[in-house]
Amino acid sequence: MVMVMRPISSCLTLSQTPPPPPRPRASNHLSTQKQFKRNSRNYCITRPQILPSSSSSSSSRDALGFRVFVLSDLHTDYPENMNWVRSLSTKAYKNDLLLLAGDVAETYHNFYLTMSLLKDRFQHVVYVPGNHDLWCRSVPEGHPYYLDSLEKLNQLLDACRGLGVQTRPMVLFGLGIAPLFSWYHESFDREMDIASIRIPSLEMVIHFLLCSIHHLSHPFHKPRQELCPEKRMLFYPNLPKIVGSDFLEVRIRSIHGSEGNASACHVFGHTHFCWDSVLDGIRYIQAPLAYPRERERRMNGGETWLPFCVYSGGKFADRLSPCYWSDYYAAHARAPHVTELAPWVARFYKRA
Repeated sequence: MVMVMRPISSCLTLSQTPPPPPRPRASNHLSTQKQFKRNSRNYCITRPQILPSSSSSSSSRDALGFRVFVLSDLHTDYPENMNWVRSLSTKAYKNDLLLLAGDVAETYHNFYLTMSLLKDRFQHVVYVPGNHDLWCRSVPEGHPYYLDSLEKLNQLLDACRGLGVQTRPMVLFGLGIAPLFSWYHESFDREMDIASIRIPSLEMVIHFLLCSIHHLSHPFHKPRQELCPEKRMLFYPNLPKIVGSDFLEVRIRSIHGSEGNASACHVFGHTHFCWDSVLDGIRYIQAPLAYPRERERRMNGGETWLPFCVYSGGKFADRLSPCYWSDYYAAHARAPHVTELAPWVARFYKRA
């Protein structure tokens, strides 16, 4: 769910009909440990070399007109969200690049249709998977069936390759883009828990069973806990346990340096909070479409500002504003030791 962008010194319309399902529905007996081990070897993901810029399109004139937009959390299984994607101009972004930071759709059909629509609108689309993309729900007979989330991940990556959607590092007009496949880990949360209320379990809220990854080591999501509101501010105070990992920050700093730099930018998704802030020399941005009910509450200021243009004319865009939570923490220090619930959260749990 994350992208790393950095300027470096060196500088198609396709069918919207999904390809055939990856495999017919299989018996539950396939989920044996022996078969999983055999399939795991086949589903190993390799990271290819960085794709160089195309010399035929590297003129300075083209570079000055090149723009980068960011989006996350499209959730196009909701018809309203799919309609929003369809409403995007088919002309305005023809020379531009879209960074798509995960959670496109839960079903393969909606994923493929969404990516087709986006690739028809943007010259380049770069994608990293989110947890909803890898969910393995029960599906009707004849629909794609996946032994586990790793199998589904490979099918989604195959679809991306067929559509011309990039999932590997690339350089375009001197801008380096590094997609980082990511997952969360509970150890990421080190702030004090809220003990005064009964909070639903993580399994009940995040549906871990829908992401079947067995016991492989976790990749990662959000790099720093400062990119999520404090627990007392959240309707689900345990959210920080399922949104990030310290290892991701290490990877980002290995790219940009421990102190970052003025041209370092990290794009992420997953929590649905609009965010734009600089922490220790790196700019962190989240630009989610989110769920229809969240847009109805104007949680992130609606949808007319999306997709957000983060890079244009050879430089990064000004800070996204308004941006409620990152604006709030720009003016207020975090106080994780305070566990008294915010009024809107307290009212919610009182009603519950």
